[in-house]
Amino acid sequence: MVTMKICVSGKGGVGKTTFAGTLARLLARDGMDIIAIDADLDHNLHSPLGLGREEVENLTPLSEMKDIIKDRTGADPDAYGSVFRLNPEVSDLPQKLWVYGPDNIKFILMGTMKKGGAGCACPANVLLKSFLKYMLLKDYNVIIDMEAGIEHLGRGTVKYADGMVIIVEPTLNSMGTAKKIINLSEDIGLKKVYVVGNKVANEEEEMFIREHFDDILGIIPFDHKVREAEMDGTALVDFTASAALDAISEIKNLIKKHEWN
Repeated sequence: MVTMKICVSGKGGVGKTTFAGTLARLLARDGMDIIAIDADLDHNLHSPLGLGREEVENLTPLSEMKDIIKDRTGADPDAYGSVFRLNPEVSDLPQKLWVYGPDNIKFILMGTMKKGGAGCACPANVLLKSFLKYMLLKDYNVIIDMEAGIEHLGRGTVKYADGMVIIVEPTLNSMGTAKKIINLSEDIGLKKVYVVGNKVANEEEEMFIREHFDDILGIIPFDHKVREAEMDGTALVDFTASAALDAISEIKNLIKKHEWN
């Protein structure tokens, strides 16, 4: 079975969460069985997926489930220096963690790993790395909203994904972060990395992005409807017609044509 496992990354504030959630919903509307994983510190993926805050306010990120962490690793998550299992059992966790959203999408609030770089070995991080690796290696269609920035690349887990989509906006800081992500992706062997320009107001800004990257998957125009949808508490895909949604839909079609596996 051909599956699709895509990580969405980028500098904070560029719109990666809106893109990831909208992409997941559009793929689900096409009949794909999609699991959307929130691996960001801010935990906002539920919103563009169309899950209301009341539906997720009682959810605890896997990263903070101390009982499960202790049960699977054999160590207290707050006990540094203790001996724990490096390959905890996680195969039963997806069904226990996901909740259903619109278009029958499955949402998992994973959370992110504790800081400390690639060498930060603690029970919580080991469990999260094992879980993410499992989700990327099994026959699931997975869209992951990654932690903003480059921290997650240092841990190497995303090398098991089929590809990375990096969201950029027409600023040097945003594109600088994207270039670091591209370089780190190559270092860990993740070959399929694409850039999506977001919040692009005119042809000059589009050319500014295109001059810096070769593999541009698409351009999303600056669109006030995105902000209006957020203010309304409605997923962009459920809001009124918009240029941004049309652009993401076109990118979705291109993504489906790619041989990600």
